[in-house]
Amino acid sequence: MQNILRIIEAAIDEDLGPGDITTDNLISPDASGKGTIIAKEAVVVAGLDIARQVFTYLDPGVRVSSTFKDGDSVADRETILVVEGSLQAILRGERTALNFLQRLSGIATHVHSYVKELKNKTVRLTDTRKTTPGLRVLEKYAVRIGGAYNHRMALYDAVLIKDNHIAACGGITPAVERIRSRISHLTKIEVEVSDLIQVKEALAAKADVIMLDNMDLEQIKAAVKLINKKALVEVSGSVKKESLNALADTGVDIISAGALIHSARFVDLSMRIE
Repeated sequence: MQNILRIIEAAIDEDLGPGDITTDNLISPDASGKGTIIAKEAVVVAGLDIARQVFTYLDPGVRVSSTFKDGDSVADRETILVVEGSLQAILRGERTALNFLQRLSGIATHVHSYVKELKNKTVRLTDTRKTTPGLRVLEKYAVRIGGAYNHRMALYDAVLIKDNHIAACGGITPAVERIRSRISHLTKIEVEVSDLIQVKEALAAKADVIMLDNMDLEQIKAAVKLINKKALVEVSGSVKKESLNALADTGVDIISAGALIHSARFVDLSMRIE
C-alpha cells in the first residue's frame, strides 16, 4: 500500500511540479465542478482505485464514484468514473488519473484477449519482469485483473537460474547445488534451459521447474516427454497470442509472456468537465 502511495505521489509531482500555471491562473480555489471519465472504446477496466487516490490526494474532499469495479467490461461511450468537488483538484489530477487508468486498463484488456484465446485450457499464463520501471506492482495487478497470473514479482521472491547464472557458475549442476545449499528447503528452484542437453542436466540436478527458453514446438514436445512430470515445465520466449494454443497442447504447465505487459497499449479514455 505504501509503495502504491509513493507511485501516486511521484506521478503527481512529475506532472504538477510547483503548481499548475494554467489552472491556478484561470480557476478560483472556491470553484467546484464535475469531471466524467468516458471510455472511447470497449475495455476491461483496471485502476479505478488508483484514479480515485490521485484526486483525493490533491483534495480529500473530492468525491469519486463509479458503477464499475476493476475487471468489469466497459462498452464504448460508457461512463467509467465521476469526480465531483474542487475544480482545481479535478483539473490538476486529470492527466495523471487518466494515465494510470489508460495504462492499467490497456494491460487488463490486452491480457484478457490472451486468456480468451486459450479457451479455458488448464495451462497457467503468466507475465514476466519486463515491466515499466517503478510501475511493476500496478502493471502486475492489471495482469491479474485481465485473468492471467504473475510470475515472480522481483529478484527477491523466487529462484530462477538463467543462462548468465549458468555461465558464471560453470554449468547447471554446480549452480543448482550451490543455491540449494544456501536457501530454505521450502524454496523451489527454477532453471532456464535452451536445449535438450540442458533439460537432462536440469532433471539430473532435480530442478523443481524447468523453463524452456525460445525452443520450437518439436523441441518443446520432446522436452515435455523427457521431463515426464518430474518437474513443472514452463515455456517462455517470443510467445505470441496466435501461438498460445499450440504451446498449451504440448503439455507444458506454464506459459510466460513478457508481451502481456510490454506490448499492451494505452486504451482510449477521456475526461469531460461540467
